[in-house]
Amino acid sequence: MTIGTPVNIPFNASSAALEVVAGLDLHGRRAVVTGGGSGIGVETARALAAAGADVTLAVRKPEQGERAAREIAASTGNERIGVARLDLDDLASVAAFVAAWDGPLHILVNNAGIMASPLMRTPQGWEMQFATNHLGHFALASGLRPALAAAQGARVVSVSSAAHLRSPVVFDDIHFERREYEPWAAYGQSKTANVLFAVEATRRWADDGILVNALHPGAIQTNLQRYVTEEQLARLRSESGPAAPSWKTPEQGAATSVLLATSPLLDGIGGRYFEDCQQAGLNQPGTRTGVAPYALDPEAADRLWQTTEQTLATP
Repeated sequence: MTIGTPVNIPFNASSAALEVVAGLDLHGRRAVVTGGGSGIGVETARALAAAGADVTLAVRKPEQGERAAREIAASTGNERIGVARLDLDDLASVAAFVAAWDGPLHILVNNAGIMASPLMRTPQGWEMQFATNHLGHFALASGLRPALAAAQGARVVSVSSAAHLRSPVVFDDIHFERREYEPWAAYGQSKTANVLFAVEATRRWADDGILVNALHPGAIQTNLQRYVTEEQLARLRSESGPAAPSWKTPEQGAATSVLLATSPLLDGIGGRYFEDCQQAGLNQPGTRTGVAPYALDPEAADRLWQTTEQTLATP
């Protein structure tokens, strides 16, 4: 397991998404942003649109996506903003999105997700956070692989979280069938899966010119926290010391996603984990920064890939 030599990047935790794309020309490139109707998703989409990309907002609620698309078009002058329904915990919805896509895809931002939810299961019995945050995005990216390959240099962005430090993927009981369910452990496991996906997808898809990186966007108050109580949020805000999160605006939270999706500085770079617009080092005990070694473990990444394929192939 290696983290690779970091690239010198002139952005930091306070940088905003529009700063990251300043001077870039994305005309002729096509992008999909899951969860692009709100939060950091809409700011990611806005930055891509501002640089000239054709952007599709893949959303559970098309009416919300349409509102966001109109607002993005008005603020950027780019009318090439589409909306398509995508429910990541419904494989039929994922398959329909993939089937409807035509032509190359240059940028896929796997941004949507749920966090710290009560125990919920899909009809297949899969734990909902893992199903939404990992399985759905895996099925989407795998289904769109031919379109990504056709772009000849596609970027896939896997939005993870510092919460991956809470749990590795527990292969013996991924879906909490035997162990007691704990919302944050389930969320952490799904976010570790997002990093492992970046590691293995880069290895498997490099010959297609597809590069995948993962990131922690930072602590941003959005609809993602809908299952988090006000007391929990207040405790997070009041924490002090090296483990405390630094709260960002949605525009700042989207910056690292946009960097991974667009920056020429990252040409040829894949399978890595970023935070605050920089490649992260290994996590040090007692901190909430950096990447856990288990999230970059190539054996775990390969095992997760095979386990995921088997899971999705099960009727």
